[in-house]
Amino acid sequence: MAKQETQRDQSASMEDYLEAIAKLGERNRAVRVKQLSERLGVKMPSVTSALRKLAERALVEHERYGHIKLTARGRKVARDVIGRHEALTRFLGRALGVDGKTAEEDACKIEHVISTLSMERLAKFVEFIEACPQGGTNFPGKYEYYLEHGELPRDCSKRCANGREQKAQEILKL
Repeated sequence: MAKQETQRDQSASMEDYLEAIAKLGERNRAVRVKQLSERLGVKMPSVTSALRKLAERALVEHERYGHIKLTARGRKVARDVIGRHEALTRFLGRALGVDGKTAEEDACKIEHVISTLSMERLAKFVEFIEACPQGGTNFPGKYEYYLEHGELPRDCSKRCANGREQKAQEILKL
């Protein structure tokens, strides 16, 4: 089996900066160092240092005391990070029943280390469970029932099959 690529050109910190710039830019259009500092919970000199590195990699444009703007390449990386984050949050929340706050926090950590293949499969899985006529929107509810009660819901195929087997064995004993 081929080894899957997990290493990206940017560090997790740099990806967080790009994601934050993109998100702030959606609302305000013009992003400033102070806004980025507040959003990421870091000091302004740290933001300035990170912006210098991002500019060296042609991911942002920023002049001292000016606005911060993503380059085309920076927008592409930011969209990728945001996409991973959203898919992971949906997976953790919808498929696994993790509360929203925890799903957000965990997605932020996982989005930086997950392989491309695993991310693609995870996104496809969420898409499948949300759209599949067999599980559909019931799938998360059935899973939640399983977590709460430690047993499969009545309408799960494996439980139904096991129930039929038990009934058949009981009839044979008569």
